[in-house]
Amino acid sequence: MDDDRSVLVLTNTYDVTADVVLRLLAERHVPVVRLDPGADLHAGASLTATYRADDQRGTLRTASRELDTARIRSVWVRRPSPYEGPPGLNGQDRRFAADQTLWGAGGILASLLGAHYVNHPWNNRAAEFKPAQLSTARRCGFLVPDTVITNDPDEAREFAVRRPGKVVYKPLWNTPYRVDDQPHSVWVREVREAEITDAVSVCPHMFQAKVDKVFDVRVTAVGARLFGVRIDSPDLDWRHRQNRMRCTPVDVPESAARAVVAYLAELRLIYGAFDFAVTTAGDWYFLECNANGQWAWQPAETTAAIAHAIADQLEKGPDI
Repeated sequence: MDDDRSVLVLTNTYDVTADVVLRLLAERHVPVVRLDPGADLHAGASLTATYRADDQRGTLRTASRELDTARIRSVWVRRPSPYEGPPGLNGQDRRFAADQTLWGAGGILASLLGAHYVNHPWNNRAAEFKPAQLSTARRCGFLVPDTVITNDPDEAREFAVRRPGKVVYKPLWNTPYRVDDQPHSVWVREVREAEITDAVSVCPHMFQAKVDKVFDVRVTAVGARLFGVRIDSPDLDWRHRQNRMRCTPVDVPESAARAVVAYLAELRLIYGAFDFAVTTAGDWYFLECNANGQWAWQPAETTAAIAHAIADQLEKGPDI
């Protein structure tokens, strides 16, 4: 491996989670270039790609670096800003510039020859669809709660009636939402049949049998290395009030570990943040996998271990 090949980190300026890994790479003397393409390419940075019959080349220029894109060993797709166009433009001109940046720069950065992606942005996007997650989880051997995704109110009500326990509603995507002009999150919550109205017909809704859980688990996977944390929270959705939860390391059962590795392989992911609900019988029910989930909120020893595992992936580059 050429020691001067750079790691490209695609993330926003305020991503402190990325900083944890960048410090490790600096200690290892691995060259790193940080880029937020949705913002930096409208603020002085430039990206060029040239395609010929016998050659493909590219150059990335930032305020401090000029990088031959053929010299990129790894790309960490962390939390780049959305492609929204230059702030100095308005209306359709800004939308046009945003789309051209997404399909141009985004396409270049997703097509770097010989680079190792953690994760590839197209694989990230494909893995974000909850129906695909549930389908993949079943095939890989996870226990999955009974689930229906429908825009038919009668189907939704029938699902709720036929479940012996309670039913929860989960949004299919974390859409930004405001109430009285204040940011508002849609959390997982219990629903009764009487609460399911004809408004379900507006768009698909996801209803799921509530798991009679004792605690939650987050398993952060970096390749074949798994890091489990038990989450004890008074809330159905532990994300709601994270100051009320308690996290402790937990071992991942062999059956769940095998399914995690199979899941990553099927969706072509290097990294994944898996959420489980664990019952009194010790059954681990798959809830979801965030292909780009946050991880630095976990206990210090777990956070440090995950950071080292990600740094290892980025440092090693592609398998030759």
